[in-house]
Amino acid sequence: MDHSLRCFGTIPKTTLSLLLFISFTNAAFDLATIPFNDGYSPLFGDGNVVRSADGNGVQLRLDRFTGSGFISSNMYQYGFFSANIKLPSNYTAGICVAFYTSNGDVFEKTHDELDFEFLGNLAGKPWRFQTNLYGNGSTHRGREERYRLWFDPTKEYHRYSILWTSKNVIFYIDEVPIREVLRSEEMGADFPSKPMSLYATIWDASNWATSGGKYKVNYKYAPFVAEFKDLVLKGCSVDPIQEVGEVCSDQHSDLQAQDYAAVIPLRRLAMRRFRQRYMYYSYCYDTLRYPVPPPECVIIPSERQRFKETGRLRFGGSHRRHSRRGGRTTTPVDDTDQGDM
Repeated sequence: MDHSLRCFGTIPKTTLSLLLFISFTNAAFDLATIPFNDGYSPLFGDGNVVRSADGNGVQLRLDRFTGSGFISSNMYQYGFFSANIKLPSNYTAGICVAFYTSNGDVFEKTHDELDFEFLGNLAGKPWRFQTNLYGNGSTHRGREERYRLWFDPTKEYHRYSILWTSKNVIFYIDEVPIREVLRSEEMGADFPSKPMSLYATIWDASNWATSGGKYKVNYKYAPFVAEFKDLVLKGCSVDPIQEVGEVCSDQHSDLQAQDYAAVIPLRRLAMRRFRQRYMYYSYCYDTLRYPVPPPECVIIPSERQRFKETGRLRFGGSHRRHSRRGGRTTTPVDDTDQGDM
């Protein structure tokens, strides 16, 4: 375990160099934010969805009675989805905070999904998170990657973004790309291609979120509060049942012309450094699960050497199979032994 991340105090030289590099590449995107009521509505736990006084943000709360969530008012055929988020602090074991796109309510058996899932922890231990991608109901072919953060996400807001175009998917944290998936013919329908809504939720994931379910939510510390503000929805809103055709062509072109639509060389270097330092599981290196890597995987020999056949870093950790909550598919995480990074 990296004690700088546990205590959020002294910073090792290697982490400091990454922080300085990320600061250098962290030129802010030109984003137009919208008030919560202009683009979103409560999904569940309405009483735990608390709008900010200025209307530009919202708190999602989890208590012993219910979690909560919100959903975009429209579905989008490709887009850029973003928010400044601050996570609950102190004891958060068993909690999952999710920021994701999905169409599972419309296409129950063939749904698409793009995920940020933040996984709580014991007091004094850092949040971890994972990204995932599903296309056309391919939940049996999960594409999870799991990471640590280089900052304490409970102290201040950080921007988390998902870019989704017909060509690629990019996950961003504070304008730093952490993962890119390029569409290929070999992926076929596994690449998300149907209209999706944006969701944000906080819920009790005691059965899997922390150390594979070893540590549960302790409601003595409730309510648990995740905060969202400066929300961005940029895309072509569509009726999911109708053919999109050329209706969205101009908006697609505009989306792909944005600064965040491609990973420029300097940001690609930042992404490589992030992944070298903070990624601790990749499905691409999980040869027990995938003897032949899925077609979108880019195998980097120097990176592959760091991982065991389970897809975990060589110095510790384990991988467990899928569990389900409602229409969403998740993979338990056992973080009891992550070594010293």
